Amino acid sequence: QTCSFSEAGLTPPHDLFMLTLNTNYTLTWDWDQSAAGSDSATFTVQYGKTKRLCAETSGRSCDLTRSGLNYLGLYTVRVQTNLNGSHSVWKSIQFCPDKDAAIGPPSKVRLGVSGSTLDIFITDPQNSSNNSMKEQLHKLYYEIVYWEQPEDGKGSMTMTMTTDVTILTLSEVEPWTRYCVQIRSRDDFYNKSSTFTPPLCIQTEGVVPWWKIFLFFLLSLVSCFLVVLLFLYGSHHCFHVCKATFLPNEKLPSYFKEVQPSFPTDGDYPCLIVSELDQCDPVMIVCPESALLETNPAVDSAALPAGLDQDRSGRHSRQNSSSSGDSGVYSAGGNSAGLQPKVALTFTDVNPTFNSEKLNMLSMNSEIKVSPIVPDEGVEDIEV
Repeated sequence: QTCSFSEAGLTPPHDLFMLTLNTNYTLTWDWDQSAAGSDSATFTVQYGKTKRLCAETSGRSCDLTRSGLNYLGLYTVRVQTNLNGSHSVWKSIQFCPDKDAAIGPPSKVRLGVSGSTLDIFITDPQNSSNNSMKEQLHKLYYEIVYWEQPEDGKGSMTMTMTTDVTILTLSEVEPWTRYCVQIRSRDDFYNKSSTFTPPLCIQTEGVVPWWKIFLFFLLSLVSCFLVVLLFLYGSHHCFHVCKATFLPNEKLPSYFKEVQPSFPTDGDYPCLIVSELDQCDPVMIVCPESALLETNPAVDSAALPAGLDQDRSGRHSRQNSSSSGDSGVYSAGGNSAGLQPKVALTFTDVNPTFNSEKLNMLSMNSEIKVSPIVPDEGVEDIEV
């Protein structure tokens, strides 16, 4: 099988291309897999006659960045196909980094404003060692394109300038205007140029009018005053809330002091309040006639008529003289009806049980009717 491949000839790689950017180099190629059938082929890359870079690789590319190629050198890079111990012929390409390697745009661009001017800060493109590409391209410079961005979004005329410095100030710009900037790297020796950076936009400044300065100062003053006033009000409110919560002026709630006691008390301790039900009113006591006669002393005999007193003493003597125990019977006469003495009793009772009130008894006049006492007329004592 090996002889058959050798006789027929193993197909070499084709469409060799060097993919470059600054000092990063990668060789790519293509190969017809149908010539090997189901077998997989490998590839070998080298420059010169003995310097091998990628040996027996199954990929379709080889990185030459770390191979130490001089940027100003001229190299012949070749590749061949390997299949089952057979090798194809070499397929080569001429490569000169200084001529063939592409350059990249600036690695970083930053914009700044200083009053009515626009400042541009550029960082050089970097090589594989993270150094400036100006080490390889000494005449590297930058093309700057900037334009005014209108508020309506429509396009405006672009302006172009070139510089070989990394810090640039654009003074021919309008104040209070928005500008956009794009930059690319260029080298005229082999007429190489990079792609443009993404557009960056910024607004310029200018001289601030005096009325704006005064307005800003007034707004700042009012804002500070409001902040200080709000702080003082909040502090005062918090102080009173804390004082009323932890150090109240009143020991008792207000509803305990709505009814003042009638006697002095200590303000620190509650006192018993006499309700309206406990207050006493004047009471009138009406006694029956019989009870009044029993509870009051007998009427003095001197106040009675002379006939009545004598008759009572005679009747008592007659009853006492009787030894048989019989009592005499008598009846009331007619002419004694005119004797009706009147007795008026008046008293005042004071109840000492109440400490705050006195019980006042109203004067009560009662007319006591005394039945006339009939003398013993026509009644005789009979002794047996």
